[in-house]
Amino acid sequence: MKKFGLIGLILTVAGIWVLSSSAPTAELKGKSILDFKMKDIDGNDVKLKKYKGNVLLVVNTASKCGYTPQYEGLQATFEKYKAQGFYVLGFPANNFGGQEPGTAAEIKEFCTSKYKVTFPMFAKISVKGEDQDPLYKFLTNKETNPNFAGDITWNFNKFLIDKKGNVVARFSSKDKPDGEAVMQEIEKYLKNE
Repeated sequence: MKKFGLIGLILTVAGIWVLSSSAPTAELKGKSILDFKMKDIDGNDVKLKKYKGNVLLVVNTASKCGYTPQYEGLQATFEKYKAQGFYVLGFPANNFGGQEPGTAAEIKEFCTSKYKVTFPMFAKISVKGEDQDPLYKFLTNKETNPNFAGDITWNFNKFLIDKKGNVVARFSSKDKPDGEAVMQEIEKYLKNE
């Protein structure tokens, strides 16, 4: 194993990534959410560093969930604070009960027609399990996010990110995005430089 680790280190330094059980954690250590590049709902690459200097609420969404009406609260919160440098970033995921079965086009149509969503929506990803997206590995891993780590428990888990890209709070599916607890934290970090 040590031999493979040394070879992996040499290949990593050379710019060649080697997959091993420890690679995701080592690869993500020292990063912030702003270091990730994701696909938006239209399939375009988006470097999350474009959100540097803004407060973010990162949420895994689904169209056929009991919590789906939270889209309304997410949109209302986005509208309330966007002029102050706040964004909601929605990441559709089909990890819980098959509650996000749609294509990107179907998800986009649902969000815009039913909930008038204008905050950034991204391509469908996996937020837990063996095919977990690296962004969510970063958000849920104890080594990369020691204060707010842990598996995503259901649709509409929320992470609050400060202006420098640090995770500063986490909220469960039950925490409404336009509820007092969430809004107090958003306001607190909008005031911080």
